Amino acid sequence: MIKWLNSLLFCFIFVLGIAEACAQNRTIDSLLNVLKTLNFSKYSNLNTQYTLDTNKVNTLNILSEKHWRKGDYDKAMQYARQAKTFAEKIISSDLESITKVGKKGLAKSHNNMGCIYFHQSDYPNALENYFYSLKIREVIGDKHGIASSHNNIGITYVYQGDYPKALEQNFKSLKIYEETGDKLNIANSHNNIGINYFNQGNFPKALEQYFKALKIREETGDKQGIATSHINIGATYKELNEYSKSLEQYFNALKINAEIGDEKAIASSHNNIGVIYFERGDYSKALEKYFKALKIREEIGDKQGIANTLMNIGNIYQEQGDSAYAKGNKDFALSNKYPKALQQYFKSVKIREEIGDKQGIVVSFVNLGFINIALKKFRDAGKYLEAALSLSKEIGFKDGIKGSYDGLSELNNVISNFKTSLEYYKQYIIYRDSLINEENTKKTVQTQMQYEFDKKESETKAEQEKKDVIAYEEKQKQKIVIESVSLGLFLVLILALIIFRSLRQNKKKNKIITSQKEIVEKQKELVEEKQKEILDSIHYAKRIQTALITSEKYFEKSLNRLNG
Repeated sequence: MIKWLNSLLFCFIFVLGIAEACAQNRTIDSLLNVLKTLNFSKYSNLNTQYTLDTNKVNTLNILSEKHWRKGDYDKAMQYARQAKTFAEKIISSDLESITKVGKKGLAKSHNNMGCIYFHQSDYPNALENYFYSLKIREVIGDKHGIASSHNNIGITYVYQGDYPKALEQNFKSLKIYEETGDKLNIANSHNNIGINYFNQGNFPKALEQYFKALKIREETGDKQGIATSHINIGATYKELNEYSKSLEQYFNALKINAEIGDEKAIASSHNNIGVIYFERGDYSKALEKYFKALKIREEIGDKQGIANTLMNIGNIYQEQGDSAYAKGNKDFALSNKYPKALQQYFKSVKIREEIGDKQGIVVSFVNLGFINIALKKFRDAGKYLEAALSLSKEIGFKDGIKGSYDGLSELNNVISNFKTSLEYYKQYIIYRDSLINEENTKKTVQTQMQYEFDKKESETKAEQEKKDVIAYEEKQKQKIVIESVSLGLFLVLILALIIFRSLRQNKKKNKIITSQKEIVEKQKELVEEKQKEILDSIHYAKRIQTALITSEKYFEKSLNRLNG
């Protein structure tokens, strides 16, 4: 027999606190001190009164949010209603700026009340307050508030099983967050869109959205969000019968949730790990995990979680009963295990009907159908299975349709209505194959590969950027060295040019001087030569003269001899 199990999801509501910017890091004690101070402050005039009332609204809203986040819903509601009262008082003012602040605080108080009702699984009241908050935020143009309201409305529709409306709200929210660049809530929107696709049996699209959310959350260091992504990815792998991968994701989530002390998330992780142990046939470990989850959920008042865990405990008792029955131990199955399973199922379906959890009601009805077949209460089995099929088709819950057809096929086979059994079985096969087939598995692998590739690419990019920074710094150093050396060489070149020019000018001067010296020398030589010629002429003349004188003396002497 193919057993019907809870398709377990986990998601958080992420809201934007109007007054968180004022005192986000303050403890509850410090906020209470602030509130006490404000309560005892005296009004000196009307403006002072409105200022104090505004601070009260902000402080009360923060206190409300802090209390519902830790599961103290009574105090959270008390503070939210007080904030609402003071906000309405401020709105009655004639001052436009004060009125807008009051409306913002009023929207926040209704948003907090919506969150409180949601966590108490009172979805109609949650939606009423979310829509009222949305209306105010649209009037005052609070974009982040509008996105937050769409987000919370979408999540509430998911828990009511109205997936088309939920998707519409989620995409509206995502669009605004992308416009404002709010990475935290972009990731949350992808996560919630994934939940919608998951519940409609579109696992490849669900994984695509979950991995988108996980990537952003890892980049921003959002531990709570990372844990949520691991849980949702694990739930999807579980539906694809990838139990080892699913268990790995759940343990990753449990480790992170234990580090941050998130009790609701810790319970969810224990519950989901129990589901995988159940699938593997390790019932003792599965029960151990379920009871851990149930204890935490009862302590924090998580009705949705309690119903899920009760159903899963019932699944184990029924499986043990089926096993005992098959082995011939019918009395043990009929008197012990099946009654225990029925007890858990009835507790679960009662809670789910109280909170309007349509998907959960389908799960409970299918389980009740199967166990009544085992108990041979065929009329009751048919009633539950037909109701489950009708409700599943109404909300578009493919897993529910598949489980209902499976149960109806089994029922008709047991009562020997083989033709009808075969028709139901064919429908079961159609929905089974539409949820898990080769193409889905292929797309799943591709999605994970893409995620791992993107993650590796991001790491490589980060490493490359680091190397680029180092290279850039080294390049800058080299540039400085090169510029310094170049400047030095340039200065040396300038100096060399100056020296060369100086030498050239000196050489030119020397050449001129040498040339002038040569001219002088030549002129000197010419003068000396002229002087020599003159002297030679004088000497020559003198010799001639001397010679003449000698001749005259000789002639005179000769004449004297002749005369003598």
